[in-house]
Formats: sequence, C-alpha cells, structure tokens
Amino acid sequence: MKKTFNKTVIELMEGDITELDTDAIVNAANAQLAHGGGVAGAIVKKGGYEIQDESDIWIKAMGGPLSTGSVAITGSGALPCKYVIHAVGPRMGEGNEDEKLKRATLSSLRTGVDRGFKTIAFPAISTGIFGFPIDRCATIMLSTTIDFAQQDDSLEKVVFCLFSPESLKIFKKTLKQLSE
Repeated sequence: MKKTFNKTVIELMEGDITELDTDAIVNAANAQLAHGGGVAGAIVKKGGYEIQDESDIWIKAMGGPLSTGSVAITGSGALPCKYVIHAVGPRMGEGNEDEKLKRATLSSLRTGVDRGFKTIAFPAISTGIFGFPIDRCATIMLSTTIDFAQQDDSLEKVVFCLFSPESLKIFKKTLKQLSE
C-alpha cells in the first residue's frame, strides 16, 4: 500500500527490513545500543558486528545510555542500506510512552533529512519486547510521518516494513483512516 503526502510516498509492506536498499533503515534500539535481539539483533547478525562496534563508540562518546526518543546513526556494514538510524523507543509502563514514540519517529525523520537521505525504512518501534501496542504504534508513527511530510518534502519515500501480516493489516487500516 502506498499513499503520497506532499511529495513524500509512504509505503507499507511486510518483510525483512534488513533486506531493504534504502538510504537508511531505522533500528528499534534500547538506550544502551546493545543489539542483542529483535530487529536490532537481526541488523547486527546480517550487517556485521561493526554496527555494534560503532554503536559502542556512540555510547562511550555520549557518556552513557541515550535518552528515550533520541537517535544515533552508524554505518550499515554488509546490509544493502547505507546507514542505520538507531531510535530508542519507549518501554510500556515507563510513562509518557506515546510522546516518546513520537519523538523517536520524528528524530529519525529529522536525522535522515539532515543527512540528505531520500529514503528511510522503519519497523514498528517498541512493539516487540518493549510491549507497545501495535495499533497505538501505527497511529503515532504514521501520523507523525504524515505531519512531517506535509511540512518538509525532502524525503521521497518512507517505508514501514512490518514483520507480520497482522501488523501490516493494522498499519494499512490506520493509514487509510489517517488519509481520508
């Protein structure tokens, strides 16, 4: 499914984000940028340990964990994309989760534009082990991206690459509602 907002195409697809040839893919990261499981683990497994090495350098340079909603950027190792934007999503129960997810999405989009990227791919941030409800995630991430695209037409395409048919169905329903 594809919809255009201003000059930015928002595309929804089911698949493996590590296989996308975009300027950047977004990693659903933890605050320590320790990429052990989920999307993060798959990125390091397929892209190579240098992604973890670069993430460790970020953490050391920042003097500790990143705040929720912030991002770091690394190379992509052997992945087909050029860069990985590591967005720290919220854990359910920590408080103010919706605003933190919005901030993680917006920080990723701004980082992409600041770097001159034209294409970015997102997973459903925080919906795995962090326990964020997929329907709320779809509403927040899609509405944030639509609002961003209507104000800044620098990005040509933003892909939401969902891992399951159920997640894709929820994102499609949400995008349809938000674009009516």
